[in-house]
Amino acid sequence: MRHHGAGLRRLTRNDKLVDDLTADYRQAEISSADRAMLDYAVKLTREPASITASAVERLRHAGFSDAAILDICQVTAYYAFVNRLAEGLGVELEAYWNE
Repeated sequence: MRHHGAGLRRLTRNDKLVDDLTADYRQAEISSADRAMLDYAVKLTREPASITASAVERLRHAGFSDAAILDICQVTAYYAFVNRLAEGLGVELEAYWNE
């Protein structure tokens, strides 16, 4: 999370938000929609076979359109893919991301 956190700090300029998200997003002061999105992303990352139509329906109930849900799923899956490639190849992070 450190290198993603650095990017989020630059984007939001909100150190407390990034610190809270890093520590435990479930305790961070974020919207219920953002929490639902992160719950889905964590579940998809850690237990992809457990994703069912009800998980998608929870995102709809939180206010996400089908297009937004597709984006959430694709971004989550892409990060998992890229992170596993980097880890699998022993790729070192650039200094920019270690700040």
